[in-house]
Amino acid sequence: MSEKGWYSRGYVPHLDRIGLLQSITFRLADSLPREVLHRIIVELNGIPVHRKDAEKRKRIETYMDAGMGCCALRHPRMASVVQESLLQFDGQRYRLLAWCIMPNHVHVLIEPWAALGKIVQSWKSYTARWAMQHNAELELGVPGKSLWMREYWDRYIRDEQHFRDVIRYIHYNPVKAQLCATPEQWL
Repeated sequence: MSEKGWYSRGYVPHLDRIGLLQSITFRLADSLPREVLHRIIVELNGIPVHRKDAEKRKRIETYMDAGMGCCALRHPRMASVVQESLLQFDGQRYRLLAWCIMPNHVHVLIEPWAALGKIVQSWKSYTARWAMQHNAELELGVPGKSLWMREYWDRYIRDEQHFRDVIRYIHYNPVKAQLCATPEQWL
């Protein structure tokens, strides 16, 4: 499958282009219940349209950083499997620049050399199969039959400042979520 170029998954447009740096966030299926997302959307009704998407993203991030859902990625073996999945095709399908595995979501910065959807699908399908096979044994607490939310969030890197901001965000997300005091402690 080749790159898509500009496309939409029903909301903000995305740009999938080989070699274009991409910031990606994907999350566990139970990390943001529909009713919470609906409440956030309702609360944003009075906000000007040009600020709505950024404010929605900020509120979702705050909610997820609070550690909601089963937080299966908190388990060291599960986090290790996700990390191994990210590293598996580094240098083949993409160049992995930065990543952070949080208890209920994952941040990744890559330079893709294949279609973005295929890359994310490979990470999610492998790790989901592993998690479901070990759910009971490791007491991961994954409810139902889905580990990951179907959609993911992606944003192409616009310039050097955006690149630096994204790396800083990824590295400092565990600090912001009060999971550690410094990024180096979250390894």
